[in-house]
Amino acid sequence: MNKTYSAADLKFLNLLSEKFPTIADATTEIINLEAILNLPKGTEHFLTDLHGEYEAFRHVLKNASGVIRQKVHEVFNNTLRESEMTELCTLIYYPAEKLQLIKQKESNLDDWYKVTLNQLTEVCRAVSVKCCLRIFPMSFRSFSTNPIRRDRPSRVISTGFLIRSSRSGGRMLSLSP
Repeated sequence: MNKTYSAADLKFLNLLSEKFPTIADATTEIINLEAILNLPKGTEHFLTDLHGEYEAFRHVLKNASGVIRQKVHEVFNNTLRESEMTELCTLIYYPAEKLQLIKQKESNLDDWYKVTLNQLTEVCRAVSVKCCLRIFPMSFRSFSTNPIRRDRPSRVISTGFLIRSSRSGGRMLSLSP
């Protein structure tokens, strides 16, 4: 079936063919753009009357308006008590302050680090999926659904290294475990 195109259509199609020389290239781009349009929108907050409310505003920013608590509950709802989830959220919101308190009250700090770092990794997995789905194109979608892979331990810094690093004041002294 032969279709006749206007001069404007031909000009547009010629420009389009420079960027997408084949039908497959154009189709892939259309699919990618449609996928981007279907992604969930980010959260926007409009805060007013902040005069003298620095601490309240800071807390809203640090807890991501409740999103962190929601993700922690999604990940650990059946495995941690409410008080443990609250402790983990507080650590995420205020890491320096919370770590000072933990160091004072925790008797087995190495064990605490191992458990907590694994919990934080699980939270990172939960929040990184949505982020990666926005960043990676369709051809990488299978990789991006599990950005922190459990089957590749050589690519993850060991928990022992992180514990030694945190014991040295949080400075990374070397990358060797």
